[in-house]
Amino acid sequence: MKTTYLIIAWAIALVSCDNPSVQELGEKWQSIERDLQTQLITAGDSAVIELPEGHFMFTKSLLVDGNKYLIIKGQGIDKTILSFEMQEEGAEGLKIANGVSIIVENFTIENAKGDNIKVTDTRGITLRNIKSQWTGTPQESNGAYAFYPVLSSNVLVENCIAIGASDAGIYVGQSDSVIIRNNEAYFNVAGIESENSRWVEIYGNLAHDNTGGILVFDLPGLTQYGHTTRVFSNNVSENNFRNFAPQGNVVATVPPGTGVMLLATRNIEIFDNIIADNRTIGTAIVSYDLVEAMATTEESQLNENIEKSKKDEGYNPYPNEVYIHDNVYSNGFWFPTWKNDFGLLFTMKFPFGTPDIAWDGISPAGSDFALCIEQENVKFANLDAANDFENLTTDLGKFSCVGKFVDPVF
Repeated sequence: MKTTYLIIAWAIALVSCDNPSVQELGEKWQSIERDLQTQLITAGDSAVIELPEGHFMFTKSLLVDGNKYLIIKGQGIDKTILSFEMQEEGAEGLKIANGVSIIVENFTIENAKGDNIKVTDTRGITLRNIKSQWTGTPQESNGAYAFYPVLSSNVLVENCIAIGASDAGIYVGQSDSVIIRNNEAYFNVAGIESENSRWVEIYGNLAHDNTGGILVFDLPGLTQYGHTTRVFSNNVSENNFRNFAPQGNVVATVPPGTGVMLLATRNIEIFDNIIADNRTIGTAIVSYDLVEAMATTEESQLNENIEKSKKDEGYNPYPNEVYIHDNVYSNGFWFPTWKNDFGLLFTMKFPFGTPDIAWDGISPAGSDFALCIEQENVKFANLDAANDFENLTTDLGKFSCVGKFVDPVF
């Protein structure tokens, strides 16, 4: 009997040591949920809400609505940790709506059912020094966005870390006057994404180990079209992670090994970046026609966007006014990934040397398509995708030119 008791006691001790959730939930995690939500509801204009040091567990979304000049601040990324691992109600971790001049900073937020931080219809939002993540192995069931400002203006995301988003780590959508700077994004499908946004600056960021490093997209059927974006002084390296986006999402079409991707957007300047060791393509310039061609009947959300493009008479599916210059391109891989159609195509067409920059070659007859590439020793490809790649060429030709500089946003 004594031997039996000893074995049971040893097994219990072993399980307790090997299962950190038992220790964390029992000793480490605390609850401030009711008090914090009360503070957020009753906060007047110009209020400062200070999050204490510690590890805090939440079961419901935290909501902020209609506030002006509100500051929410923790004690630091490693000191204040908000977990939604046990979330039972709501989708977002923290949702901010209808605000003016809101500052959120200095904490970690993780494992919300949906987006970790969502901001909507807000004029002036600063997200600073925040780690937003899904812990564990990145998977399709993770929330879509770590940082998700949408339908907002005067957006600043700086000195943040985004990990594990099944769509984009740092995303800004249908917004104006945006700065995304000095952040790090990894193990996301898209590291940083600007979608249907205008007057956007993306600089000083480190995007690595995502499926795609930095995406600038313009999609149909939304409240506004995107334009006027500068992507500069970023390090976009080794974005070769598997694509774990839910099927049907537009980002599910992004090939692993993509550095920078432009989709149907215009007035874009890409310069002074390090774009290195992205296996499939350094920079891709793509029309929405190619996205449509890649869709399948099972991809309901993507097909819904395609239907919108047919009804949206003002939508232009072709990229235009793109100027790429003074970047540093390198790729230590001999072959692209073989797990997507682009990788297989590049393997056949460009053995032992995938392009640094590729344009799908789709442009309507008579259009004034403007692409200028001012780069030394760059490998370029015009894919001629509209004609089944029949006239694919690597001749930079007329695209070797000085383009239009985009004015700084601020």
